[in-house]
Amino acid sequence: MSKNLSQQTPLADRMRPRNFDEFVGQEEIVGEGKLLRKLIENDEHASLVFWGPPGVGKTTLAHIIANQTKAEFIQLSAVTSGKPDLKRVIAEAETILSDSGKRTILFVDEIHRWSKAQQDALLPCVEKGVLTLIGATTENPSFEIIGALLSRSRVFILKYLETADIVKLIKQALKDKERGLGCLDIKIDDDTVELLAELSGGDARTALNGLELAFKSKFIPTGHPYAGKMQNAKCKITNDDIKEALQRTHLVFDKKGEHFYNLISALHKSMRGSDANASLYWLARMLEGGADPLYVARRVLRFASEDVGMANSQALVQANAAYDACHKIGMPECSVHLAQAVVYCALSKKSNQLYSAYGRAAKDAMDTSQLGVPLHLRNAPTNLMKNIGYSKGYKYNPDFDGDVHQDYLPKELKGKNYL
Repeated sequence: MSKNLSQQTPLADRMRPRNFDEFVGQEEIVGEGKLLRKLIENDEHASLVFWGPPGVGKTTLAHIIANQTKAEFIQLSAVTSGKPDLKRVIAEAETILSDSGKRTILFVDEIHRWSKAQQDALLPCVEKGVLTLIGATTENPSFEIIGALLSRSRVFILKYLETADIVKLIKQALKDKERGLGCLDIKIDDDTVELLAELSGGDARTALNGLELAFKSKFIPTGHPYAGKMQNAKCKITNDDIKEALQRTHLVFDKKGEHFYNLISALHKSMRGSDANASLYWLARMLEGGADPLYVARRVLRFASEDVGMANSQALVQANAAYDACHKIGMPECSVHLAQAVVYCALSKKSNQLYSAYGRAAKDAMDTSQLGVPLHLRNAPTNLMKNIGYSKGYKYNPDFDGDVHQDYLPKELKGKNYL
């Protein structure tokens, strides 16, 4: 990378881990001895899909593979590439395999952006071993990646980073003199670093971008581009600087995330109290503050059955439609769909009958898990099962006019009423 280009490269990109010694978080899949780490360290060629939210290490893992593999490594972005680019890569991979016997690893960032036709075009090469696919996606691969391609890949799920992980990354950036801000005299207290980590919402890129923006807002030497000759730069970054740099996020998240859960609690209780105006307000506080609309939609889905339930079964339909809209179009367009579901739930009659009934049934289920299913309720697909009484005496309801009297619970729970 040229000096001028490196000066303009964002801090988050400059600080991208180059190996597992620098990689932070995701111990469940890249810890010592874990499958993914062993595959990468042993240069084993297997098609992989990395699924997780932004800024948690999907692209970084692909770069680590690129640094360690003996195979050819090609990267495409599904946002900017199309079928012609894929055809070019396939032709190049076939030539490499024919000439040298080397396989090619193709990394497709945001693979969910590729159409079914584009993914179909990739499938034969993966099947033949011409290409090994590594895909990164923020969307559920079950919905966004064709089944044939997915069945030939191992899916690894990456999670939001812990606050401690983000703190470690921030301190690395502040200390690193080559790629980070270590050559600058930046004063920042530990509690401010922790605040930045908490406000980042588990996203390393957000944290490092916030640090960089807070620094830029404090001091940029006249006549020198950022990351140039700034050894004498001095500044103090405070909590207020961090909040200003991440002004959208701090509307929702505060220390230890308490404020976030206070907001969702206020929304839930306002809907339960049938106050549509308050429900809209708390919904707007969350969405405008940067909350994940799918998280809010999931809470409304839960509310539709927990607090409305059989008093208005259409509430679940409304909530599910809103969730579907959030998944399909995202913010800001889906805000009106969530508003519709929230107001509908708020104005609906309320009943916790289902919630309470299930709780009682669940308790009995745990206390009586040793009880067998009554013989007449069991299927009897074999002669042996029929001979020992499976399905014997069962009354097939559609064959009878009127009520059919038979027991459906274990005899120990006969007459139990949950509703």
